[in-house]
Amino acid sequence: MSALWSTYGDMLLAAIRTHLYYVVISVAIGFVIGALLGILLSRVPQISKIVMPILSVFQTIPGLAFIGIMYMWIGMRPLTVIIALATYAIFPVLKNTYTGILEVPDQYVEAARGCGMTRFQILWKVELPLASASIYAGLRMSTIYTVSWAVLAAMIGLGGLGDFIYQGTTSNNNTLILLGAIPAAILALLLGALIDWFQRRHTPRGMRKEVRR
Repeated sequence: MSALWSTYGDMLLAAIRTHLYYVVISVAIGFVIGALLGILLSRVPQISKIVMPILSVFQTIPGLAFIGIMYMWIGMRPLTVIIALATYAIFPVLKNTYTGILEVPDQYVEAARGCGMTRFQILWKVELPLASASIYAGLRMSTIYTVSWAVLAAMIGLGGLGDFIYQGTTSNNNTLILLGAIPAAILALLLGALIDWFQRRHTPRGMRKEVRR
């Protein structure tokens, strides 16, 4: 183990930092855009029935093909990876935000309107809090997916844990494959757990699903 660390330790730490950088930036961008689009589409459900299937088409494009297109357009730059990953990160957040808001019971919205709240106040104080579980689920899904998609950065020479995986597959070296795959899996679990912790910390007690004994 010590020999393995002395050989690959510095490279592995650098790959983890690069991978995490791609994931955090891409998910942050995807979350903001996805949440905003989800809110806007929830206001026009008639249009959303047309727009949502069109947007979902992006999810069917193979990641390698999309990042290749970005590479031809932008070149070998981190921005290429970030745009590609952020695009994929948008839809889970968008879909869950849209669904979560539409599933808010009408009586709560009507009660808030009867109290004299504005449309923005209803959105901010009623709809988004009640839809928060669905939104966090979309964020968690988006983050975990992005961790796996980020290995594609290595295909265009932009680093990350994918370097170990692709070097291992081309040289038939299982050790290198595991050096890339295991940290990626751990990273996905840790980021998912962090989102769960953040959700518990910022969800009012009365809205938590856990039953305190």
